[in-house]
Amino acid sequence: MKNSIKELRTFLILWSTQSLSQLGSSMTGFALTLWLYQETGSALQTALLSICSYAPYVVMSIFAGAFADRWDKKKTMLACDTFAAFCSAAVLVLLETGQLMPVHMYLLNAVNGLMNTVQQPASDVAMTMITPEKYYQKTSGMRSFSNSLITILNPMLATTVFSFAGMEAVVFIDLATFVAAFLALLFGVRIAPEKERVLEETESFRETVTSGLLYLRDNRMILTLILFLAGVNFVASAFDAALPALILPKENGGEQVLGMVSSCAGIATLAGSFLTVLMPAPRNRVRVISLTMLFSLGTENFLLSLTRTPALWCLGQLIGWLLIPVMNANLDVIMRSSIPVEMQGRVYSCRNTLQFFTIPIGLFVGGAMIDNVCEPLMASVHEGSILSLLFGTGKESGAALMLFLLGIAGVTVCLVFGHLLKKYTYRDPA
Repeated sequence: MKNSIKELRTFLILWSTQSLSQLGSSMTGFALTLWLYQETGSALQTALLSICSYAPYVVMSIFAGAFADRWDKKKTMLACDTFAAFCSAAVLVLLETGQLMPVHMYLLNAVNGLMNTVQQPASDVAMTMITPEKYYQKTSGMRSFSNSLITILNPMLATTVFSFAGMEAVVFIDLATFVAAFLALLFGVRIAPEKERVLEETESFRETVTSGLLYLRDNRMILTLILFLAGVNFVASAFDAALPALILPKENGGEQVLGMVSSCAGIATLAGSFLTVLMPAPRNRVRVISLTMLFSLGTENFLLSLTRTPALWCLGQLIGWLLIPVMNANLDVIMRSSIPVEMQGRVYSCRNTLQFFTIPIGLFVGGAMIDNVCEPLMASVHEGSILSLLFGTGKESGAALMLFLLGIAGVTVCLVFGHLLKKYTYRDPA
């Protein structure tokens, strides 16, 4: 045990402090969503926060893998973390001077998203460099656990601090966690120079990027899976735009309830991670991916749209997120086993662009549909009509209608791609 801790000392320092900083950043992002919805009451303007974060990620991810292979990992992480901290500090200054406006938040979130796009692959590679190979599985589980824990704690802590101490206190916590992570990375983490590997100069930057796209073009099973999950992400991101608009305006809703419901996603993910470890290898991993998504999208959206109590909203989140780790694990096995190691970095970067480009689109469509279609429609229906009986009345009924439509869209995506994926069967190598 002592030997393991000694061998993993650098990893433990980086993992723990980066996770703490990630929690602080996530709290700020969640609190900004609460603040902006309070100020505007608009689902679209609130969703634009996430759109501005994801748009740079989608546009730049295809190049991020090549950047990460060429730049010093530690310096890249330090620079990106510093830029992100300046963004949080700018929010605090604008808040204190009473000048914070939605446009400021959108711009700062875009810069934050750009920094995250470059920082993430550098961080992933750095984790590999400082971890002995025999501990890969263990450290992967630790990172998965911390991500699930952040998903659980972030909404609860953010709403509690926001409610009792205000937006400023949330940002102060974010900056404090940044300082801890920055100092730990600067003084406590050393990456051996011989482990810093850069791409061969004989391969141009353009060739590095296009080789990932060409690989996906020639491997249709993986490309079809990626496009399937792009459709899933569209529905899921529109759901994210609708959830605050569903819960915040309700008499039995509000900030604390939104935090509780959002935390259930983390609880379900954590439980799903343990379930994944205990499950035997399936006979057909492709089929598992399509069926788990059909179950998740075919239950969560309908349950939240047609119910009126926080307990059932929490149940919907638990059901919807429980099998996500199962899907991710099966996709990860297929990707890592099918793609040559020397190609994985660039293929993963291309995957990120193709799989996640629908997230900002879904956030925009979800917010715009609620503000401009669903809420006006529900405001015009008569009490006692079928729509009012199904989705209620009041401002939140528009979000409930949107979630119902997303349930239909999600099931349709799963059925269409499930049919396309029938011809592919993946079994683990003997």
